[in-house]
Amino acid sequence: VMRRNPFGMDICCRKGSRSPLQELYNPSQVSLSNTAILHQIRRDQVTDTCRANSVSSRKRRVLTPNDLKHLVVDEDHEMIYCYVPKVACTNWKRVMMVLTGRGKYSDPMEIPANEAHVSSNLKTLNQYSIPEINHRLKNYMKFLFVREPFERLVSAYRNKFTQKYNTSFHKRYGTKIVRRQRKNATQEALRKGDDVKFEEFVAYLIDPHTQREEPFNEHWQTVYSLCHPCHIHYDLIGKYETLEEDSNYVLQLAGVGNYLKFPTYAKSTRTTDEMTTEFFQNISSEHQTQLYEVYKLDFLMFNYSVPSYLKLE
Repeated sequence: VMRRNPFGMDICCRKGSRSPLQELYNPSQVSLSNTAILHQIRRDQVTDTCRANSVSSRKRRVLTPNDLKHLVVDEDHEMIYCYVPKVACTNWKRVMMVLTGRGKYSDPMEIPANEAHVSSNLKTLNQYSIPEINHRLKNYMKFLFVREPFERLVSAYRNKFTQKYNTSFHKRYGTKIVRRQRKNATQEALRKGDDVKFEEFVAYLIDPHTQREEPFNEHWQTVYSLCHPCHIHYDLIGKYETLEEDSNYVLQLAGVGNYLKFPTYAKSTRTTDEMTTEFFQNISSEHQTQLYEVYKLDFLMFNYSVPSYLKLE
């Protein structure tokens, strides 16, 4: 049953109209075509980076279903969104719930944040059969949002290690980081793991043992590893720095831009460039260089220059 939403428009089921993919590559409006050029430049940057670095990754691996668990599918609007934690992914998941909810939700901001992260509320690509996956990758518009890698990293650190309520992260990662990186740690610190310093977090990330042991947690995993942009051709790459314009452009392409806007909010606690600079002041140039190597592909692929505060060796 198709329910009408309060906007008086049917959000669902755009059969018969042009798909977002058609609208992106062959815009029907002039206003859309200027933006399309910008996104073409961003796509080219990714392609060029993948090509330039493919020598190091000769053994092109085949993606497994596990690699596709970050790709959220919207059947009605033929879109696939790869979510990257700490890049407005809560709000994008809310928007995806409005788009796929068939009238169940109309205002993204009425959806509680924790509900947006309940996996059963959104369908991901790994839940489909191989032929279905291939069909969607070929015919749906695929997009993701990226952020300056070190700003995203500091944002993840602040959220997961400096907030008292994140006890599961303190237990799961904090205790391990303290045990490995802190000499003469107190018994309490080893037990609670709730006072990890940024320097210790960085030392943990660049420690070869960490990389061998298990994949990074999604909050600090590289976009390259979460969304596989060298294996999956993204049609649209949005940036955190131009979040509103890029998000509303996606909604316009989906044909819902007249009645669904991306939620805007001025968050005073947001991690900024100045804040990131401060966090990196106590990191040795050796560690900065090693950390840059870990995130280098994200910097290159999404056209972020080497931060001016870095003292690379």
